[in-house]
Amino acid sequence: MIKTIENALEPHRTRSFTIAGLAFDARDGFPSLRLPELGYVTWEWMKLDNAKANLANESLAAMCEFVGCCVDAGPKYSPDERPYIERFFGTIASRLSSRLPGYTGSHPRDLRRALADPKGNLRLFVSLDELEELVEYAIGSYHGTPHAGLNNVTPLEAIEYFVRGRQQLLTWLPEHHRRTLCLMQSAMQCRVRAYLDKGVRPHINLHGARYTSNVLACSTHLIGQRLLVYMNADDMRSVRAFLADGSELGVLDAQGAWRVMPHTLTLRRKILKEKANRGSLASASANPIEDYLNVKLAQAKKKRKVASDLSQAVRILSAAPTVRTPVGPPKAALPAAKRDTESKPNGVSDQGPPPVLSTPVRPRKLTIGTGQVY
Repeated sequence: MIKTIENALEPHRTRSFTIAGLAFDARDGFPSLRLPELGYVTWEWMKLDNAKANLANESLAAMCEFVGCCVDAGPKYSPDERPYIERFFGTIASRLSSRLPGYTGSHPRDLRRALADPKGNLRLFVSLDELEELVEYAIGSYHGTPHAGLNNVTPLEAIEYFVRGRQQLLTWLPEHHRRTLCLMQSAMQCRVRAYLDKGVRPHINLHGARYTSNVLACSTHLIGQRLLVYMNADDMRSVRAFLADGSELGVLDAQGAWRVMPHTLTLRRKILKEKANRGSLASASANPIEDYLNVKLAQAKKKRKVASDLSQAVRILSAAPTVRTPVGPPKAALPAAKRDTESKPNGVSDQGPPPVLSTPVRPRKLTIGTGQVY
């Protein structure tokens, strides 16, 4: 749930389609791509369907405190309370889901269920990557389709009219929150460990990897204390750590091969599980990710499950982000005059006219009477 909220806040990233003939028209797309100012725009209310999503108290409390919105659980079994959401999902189901192979229909006797049966034809099966591209295209084309409820204009045209035409007031996520979206997640407590007699400096252990930084490695007074660690499940190369009093310690980088190749938490757990299953037969490779891929590649031709695991691992690695955990707010830019002075040796500056000192403006008292004028 928290990851969905993060994706809703961040500007949408352009996706390249691999399916032939799949491309957006000029009026299709997503709001944050058409209007860059809509990136990190927050909302005031979030309506739920009261189907146990409202019971995630920890996630809802973190979201409301971080985003600054309110949650409305809503009544049960009342889709009319959320007409726009229900209509959207109905459109996606009729235009996309019901046309895919393997569609189960709304009931056992649904005719579409029999028509969508692939009957063992593997060429008709849709991979996860293809399904993601189809969903991306369906939503993007939905935004560019005229709606009767919007006076036959597209949703993108309507939102552009209200944002740029009528100057609708928007609320943005604060700048310091944009770099700490991971704080909406539940913090993990990790104890600082060190073995100074063996030359091992302070570090933490998280999901089978050792994390440390230059600051933590020199902080011997933190040995034995617990840190609050926030991680990005899509990129486990680095995590963000805080002290018990709330002060930030900084970004901790994974050690060894875990620091080099971008990978997700799911892939790391699979690698550690595979290594534990092999036991003593596991190789002492310096790169566990590469070793995992080589083992799966050697067994992929004999076992279907292994081939599926290999395909999923390759997909995760190819889709992994290249940007690591943000290190914090950027440093303030130096003034132009100071940059020019620092860039020249011995403080030599260009010869030019001296700056003109402006005289400060003094306020003038106006002789205007007070009181109401009828």
